[in-house]
Amino acid sequence: MFNLFLLQLLNGAQFGILLFLVAAGLTLVFGIMDFINLAHGVLYMVGGYVMAMMMGMTGNFWLSLAMVLPMTLAVGLVLELLVFRRLYDRSHLDQVLATFGLVLVLSELVRILWGSAPLSVAMPEVLAGSVPLAGPMRYPVYRLAVIGTGLAVALSLWFVIARTRVGMLLRAGAANRAMVSALGADINRLFMLVFAAGAMLAGFAGAIVSPILSVDPGMGDGILILTFVVIVIGGVGSVKGAFCAALLVGIVDTLGRMFGPIILRTMMDPAAAAQAGRTIAPMLVYILMAAVLFWRPAGLFGRAVAR
Repeated sequence: MFNLFLLQLLNGAQFGILLFLVAAGLTLVFGIMDFINLAHGVLYMVGGYVMAMMMGMTGNFWLSLAMVLPMTLAVGLVLELLVFRRLYDRSHLDQVLATFGLVLVLSELVRILWGSAPLSVAMPEVLAGSVPLAGPMRYPVYRLAVIGTGLAVALSLWFVIARTRVGMLLRAGAANRAMVSALGADINRLFMLVFAAGAMLAGFAGAIVSPILSVDPGMGDGILILTFVVIVIGGVGSVKGAFCAALLVGIVDTLGRMFGPIILRTMMDPAAAAQAGRTIAPMLVYILMAAVLFWRPAGLFGRAVAR
């Protein structure tokens, strides 16, 4: 049982890292720009498709991964300039409707370009093996590499936000956007930088998960919902909160889906336990969110934001 717990704990950490890569940019967009972007999950999907396309063209995993970053950055900049910039001063309802419409348009565009069938990406040979855990269990090297990469990205983001002038502007913008603009900072340029960086991180997450999961037109929908849960739990505008909440949500979701039915079997019939476990497990992250909001209404690391 301990081996199974350790295995699922690592799976939960890996899932949490992916959630963090998507949530980090979105929490800054929401916290600094007060902009609700339902199309953020599409950028995660675009990263997966660009990775699959480049792998088909080059056959080189590392070159394809390197190409994903500038390409998703370019997609983010184009969307920001053509669509999102016109929505910053609109109501949240207008933002939700416009970005939801953009999700539909881009999803259909993906189906036109690549079709509806799932695509797969080959894992690099150097990361295709596994390492021993406790006992006979082994764990894929690639998943460990995903965890390590996510931790490196989190450390880099911390350094940028805590130790650079750009980070100072981001922190100030999350606390009081109007004051930052009044002090002479180019708020439109800051918005563009934040949005482009968020798009690149989301695309990077879609690229590195493509050898593990299939790439399909709906891959961004489910992760977007959990990403908003992460942002609410961690606190709007807090990258540190997004990191802690992402790991928490990833581990709770993974462990709940695995051990929920096992625990319920001790109290009811195995068939009923399996059915109840499948029903209850997806609810756990929302129960967690409700508990955190009851304890800290602004989230774990959130604070009231002046507008």
